[in-house]
Amino acid sequence: MNQLSPYTIFPLGDNAVVLVFGNIIDEQINKLVHSIFYQLQNDPIPGMTEAVPGYSSLTIYYDVLFIRNKLDKDLSTENIETGDPQVLIKIPVCYDKEYGTDLDFIALQNNIPVEEIIQLHSSATYRVYMLGFLPGFTYMGLVDERISSPRKQQPTPVEAGSVGIAGRQTGIYPFKSPGGWQIIGRTPWKLFDKGKVNPVLFKSGDHVQFYSITIEEFNYLKK
Repeated sequence: MNQLSPYTIFPLGDNAVVLVFGNIIDEQINKLVHSIFYQLQNDPIPGMTEAVPGYSSLTIYYDVLFIRNKLDKDLSTENIETGDPQVLIKIPVCYDKEYGTDLDFIALQNNIPVEEIIQLHSSATYRVYMLGFLPGFTYMGLVDERISSPRKQQPTPVEAGSVGIAGRQTGIYPFKSPGGWQIIGRTPWKLFDKGKVNPVLFKSGDHVQFYSITIEEFNYLKK
C-alpha cells in the first residue's frame, strides 16, 4: 500500500482547509495533488463544496452549515450513550502540615480552621474533568467554596503526590515539578507508571474521593 507523502493542514478562513505538501515546485508532488483532487471530484467528502489544486497544495472548501447540521444529528443524545462509566477511586491523603504546606494560608485567607479544610476536602466526591499539564495530572472539581483559593503568584517546587487547590479545582501532581496550586496534603500513591499498560491512574469522567491518613500510614503505603 502506497503511503501518502507527509503534509500539513492549515485552516483557511472559516470554511476551508489547505493540505500543504511542501513549499516547492515539484512535478511528483503536483501529480499527487492532482491525484487527490480528482479522487475528491469522483468521491467528495461529505460537506465538501469545492477542491482547488495548487503547485504543492490542495484547498478543500466545505459547507459549514452542512457540517454543523450533521454534527447536531450525529451527536444528539438520541444517538450517543450519555454519561461516563461510574468509576470511583478513593485516594489516601496525609493532610499533616509537613505535606499540606499551604493549609495555614488557606485557613487564614478563608477564616476557617485547618481541621475544617480537611473535613470539607475529604467529604466531597470530585469529577475528573480533564487531564493535562503533566501526564496524569488531574483537574477535578468542584471544591466547597469555603476552601477555594487562588493560585500562587509564582510557581514553587512541588513534590510528587501533592494534592492542591486552585480556585474551586483540586488536583494531584503526579511528578515533582514547579506548581502554583495551594498544597494541602500528599498521597503515597503513584499516579503514573510507564511500565503499566494503562500508565495513568485516572481518566476523564472518573470520580474521586479523598480520605485522610496519618504520617505513619503514609510511610507504610509509600513503601
